[in-house]
Amino acid sequence: MREKSRPTVGAALLIAALFAFTACAPHEGSENTDAFADCADNPNTCNSGERAEGGSITWIVDSLPGAWASLSPKGGSVYTLQMLHGILPNTGYWEPDGATFTTNLDLLAEEPQLIDEDPFTYQFKIRPEAVWDDGTPITAADFEITWKLSTTEEAGHCKGCQPRSDTYNQIASVEGSDGGSTVTVTLVDGVADPEWRDRFSADNIAGGIYPAHIAEEQGFDITTPEGVGEYFQWLHTTMPTFSGGPYRLVEGDLKTQVIKEPNPQWYGEVQPTLDTVVIRFLTDEGTWISALDNGEAHGTSPVAFGQDTVEQARQRPNLNVSITEGPSWEHIDFNLDNEWLKDVELRRAIFTAIDVEDITQRTIAQLYPEAEPRTNHVFSNDSPYHTDVITETGQGSGDIDAARQILLDAGYTYEGDTLTRDGEKVGPFRLRSTSNTVRDTSTELIQSYLAEIGIEVTIEPTDDLGGTLAAQDYDIMQYGWSSTPSFATAPSQYWSSTSDSNFGRYHNEEVDELVERARNASSLDEAAEYANEAARIVAQDAYVLPLFNMPVYILVTDDYVNVRDNPSSSLRALYQHHEWGLVAQ
Repeated sequence: MREKSRPTVGAALLIAALFAFTACAPHEGSENTDAFADCADNPNTCNSGERAEGGSITWIVDSLPGAWASLSPKGGSVYTLQMLHGILPNTGYWEPDGATFTTNLDLLAEEPQLIDEDPFTYQFKIRPEAVWDDGTPITAADFEITWKLSTTEEAGHCKGCQPRSDTYNQIASVEGSDGGSTVTVTLVDGVADPEWRDRFSADNIAGGIYPAHIAEEQGFDITTPEGVGEYFQWLHTTMPTFSGGPYRLVEGDLKTQVIKEPNPQWYGEVQPTLDTVVIRFLTDEGTWISALDNGEAHGTSPVAFGQDTVEQARQRPNLNVSITEGPSWEHIDFNLDNEWLKDVELRRAIFTAIDVEDITQRTIAQLYPEAEPRTNHVFSNDSPYHTDVITETGQGSGDIDAARQILLDAGYTYEGDTLTRDGEKVGPFRLRSTSNTVRDTSTELIQSYLAEIGIEVTIEPTDDLGGTLAAQDYDIMQYGWSSTPSFATAPSQYWSSTSDSNFGRYHNEEVDELVERARNASSLDEAAEYANEAARIVAQDAYVLPLFNMPVYILVTDDYVNVRDNPSSSLRALYQHHEWGLVAQ
């Protein structure tokens, strides 16, 4: 194992001062107010306060949403979920503490009930006050169409739907009674679901519940698979003007911004006080502080972690800043349709050459010293279910000598400094990611590591993550999976050979069996065992290399209350943005 000396990459970033701070507290010596000072002890209620009537807020989302619905891989990003939140009703959400799942009793009349285990059956009861913005009641028909939109063609309910996972194929039926106010969900015989409460929550693949009556108004016959598929396509290409939540979309596009206004038919207990919420898609992080300084924006809780932005924000007296470990974990994936990368030994060598500790220290650890390499694809290092499946493989170690030996043993040779096989140069490979300070530095470092084992890498940033992944327009990809405290279905979404979110087309029959067992387990403990077994095989197959949990930050000007981060949700700070408001004077 060689020493951890590396060439300089991104000098402006690497020489940034190392700030010591307590997560959720202002940096010592800055002039920030202390609105987030109690977030560590009271994450679900910090920065609470009385709201004034009126006003607006412009919130920065750091990448493009990709589509008008989140059901598909192309639209299935946190950016789409954040854009649509407040439009689609949902059955509940995870609180910032990561331990509390709150049932949405604006929509539901009572807590959901598990009413049978054979077949596995659960039930929701909808409040009679819950309506869409045109006055149409929210009913079981809306749950039913959302279920069908979330299934693959194999289930037989939709022709043309391409959901991000096949989890909803487990549902055999969604039926209404009591005039549609009672929703009964029955799973396929022999199937269980340890996380059934999440299926129609704010973080599910649909992002909430879609209206059945809008499909009928648009002329789609949703009693047929063809009609459901046509509705699926329409939802992804058409800005939703319907709403069953506290807001409605009144204007926007997928490239610049959308504008939300309060839904006059909102039936919930807490009414919005802001007149408008603007979700602005601003992909150039370097412009954020100036936008905040001049009042063009008021806050952000981005997916990515930008040291420069945090450092500048901490010097602004009117900005509240909080940093904590986030819901997203960075990883490196391969496109297994690349002829070279079909070879598992080449993949193992590449992952062995990548130095995850070095990347961590030279990126996020500069402002988040608690950061450490992640050693499991499903569970964070501090999870009670965590098992280290990476260290034993040598992957992520940065051991160049070991990586070269793997290649030589597999029949590769060197012509000078260039890796070859049977006289042919290996690669070059395109390494892609969205652009931010962490990923820009990380991809440059990866490029340098692979050069040490004779592999040429070309870095090609993308501003369309969902489209790039869905089209497999990459050889090697760095991106993040955003997770919630629920985990049983995640391995299936990541690695099932039938999952449209298995972007690199990984296929292992044993893993397919394990991920099915995980999501059909009778308990979370059992699900975790299967998930860890699957993760260990994926590590041995060198398909995905975890890097680290991406720390996250929230910035917001000090004239807003009830704005706080939610690292347990893909929605982040937007998870309850109908409660946001200007500080009451």
